[in-house]
Amino acid sequence: METDCTNDDAGVNAGIPPLPTGTRLLHIGPHKTGTTSIQGALFEAKEAMAERGVAFPAATRHPMEAVLAACARPGMMGNTRPTERHWEQLLDQVRAGGRRTSVISSEFFADAQDDGTIARVVQQLGGDRVHVLVTLRPLTRIMPSQWQQYVQNGLRMGYENWLDHMLRKAPYEEPNPSFWHRHRHDRLVERWARVVGPGRVTVVVVDDRDRDGLMRTFERLLGLPAHLLQPVPDAANRSLTLAETEMLRNLNKEFRGNELPEELYSRLVRYGAVMHMKNACTPGPGDVKIRTPRWAVEAAAGIGADMTERIGALGVRVLGDPALLSAVPEPAGEAVPAKPLIAPEVAAQALYGALAAAAAAPVRHSAPARARAVHQTPSKDLVKVLGHRCLRRLRRR
Repeated sequence: METDCTNDDAGVNAGIPPLPTGTRLLHIGPHKTGTTSIQGALFEAKEAMAERGVAFPAATRHPMEAVLAACARPGMMGNTRPTERHWEQLLDQVRAGGRRTSVISSEFFADAQDDGTIARVVQQLGGDRVHVLVTLRPLTRIMPSQWQQYVQNGLRMGYENWLDHMLRKAPYEEPNPSFWHRHRHDRLVERWARVVGPGRVTVVVVDDRDRDGLMRTFERLLGLPAHLLQPVPDAANRSLTLAETEMLRNLNKEFRGNELPEELYSRLVRYGAVMHMKNACTPGPGDVKIRTPRWAVEAAAGIGADMTERIGALGVRVLGDPALLSAVPEPAGEAVPAKPLIAPEVAAQALYGALAAAAAAPVRHSAPARARAVHQTPSKDLVKVLGHRCLRRLRRR
C-alpha cells in the first residue's frame, strides 16, 4: 500500500503525479464523503477545465439517474424511475470527450451490487482508461449524516434505534441494507480493485480539518492548476438539525401510515418542504445537532480500524492519514434535550415550501380513491382521499 499522510499543499498534493492523459477518473464516493462539494466545484469549473484539456461529461452537477440506471438501482422514493436511456446519454457525453482526460463523479456508483455490474460500468466508460477514486471519512462522522439522509427518503426509525440495528443486530441489513454495502469501505474498495486492478484505484482519506484538501487532490490527479476548483455555496446540501430531522421523521410516520402516493412525498416533502427549509433557514448556535452515543462511536471506530487494516492489504494507493478512519472523537459536553423543539419560523418555512411546490407543478401519477360517505370514512382513509384529490387538482393545473 502506498500512503502519504500529510495534508498540506507542500505535502500530499505536491507528491501526487497527474494521471496519464486520456484517463477517465471515476469518483465512486461513497455517500457523505465530500461528494456533493466536489461535484459542485467540478461543474462550476467545467469550462475552465475544458480549456486545460479536462472534460466533465455531464449536463448536470450530478448525473444521478444515469448512474442509478447503470447500477440497476431504483431512484429516490417517488422520483421518476431511472432508465437505460439516462445511462446511454451520459455515455454519449463521455465518448464525445475523445482522448481527453475526463472526470465522472457519483456516490451511487458505490451501490453497484456485484462484480458483473462493476465490470460492465468500467468497460462502457473506457475499460483500461478508467481509474477509480474512492473518498473515505470516519464512520463516526458518516453515520449521523447518513441517518438523516435516509429520513429524507422516508425512514421512520429514530437515530439510536437505527444505530442499534446497524451495529448490534445481525445481519445488520434492516432497515437500510444499502448502508453497509456503501460503508463497509474495505469491501467497497476490494470490489472495485478486483475488477480494475489495485494499481488503478486511489483511496483518499478526507480530513475534515482541511476543507479544501479534497479539491487540491482532484486538481493534482487531473493535472489542473492549484485552486482552480473552488467550493460552491449550497445551502440545500446542509445537514438537518436534530429537531428538523425529528419533525420530518414524524411526518414520515403519518405519510406512510396513511399510504399516500410516493410521488406526493417526492414533490411536496423532499423537493418542497425540506428543500425550502434548508435554503431559507440557517441553523444557529442553539440548534442541536444529531449526536452519536458513546457506545456507537466506539463501535464505529473499531470497525474503522478493521477496515483500515484490510484496505492496507489490498495494494491500492492511499492518500491522506488512514488513522483518521479509526479515531475516537472527544465527547461533546452539552446535554441533549429530551425533546428537541423546532422553531416556529422553521416549521413555517417547511410548510410554505410544500405549498409552493404544490402550486408550481402537478404530480404526474395518483391511484384512484374509492368513493365513500364522509361519516362512514375512518380518519386515516380521509387523509388518503384528500391526498389523492390534491394530486388530481395539481394535474388539472
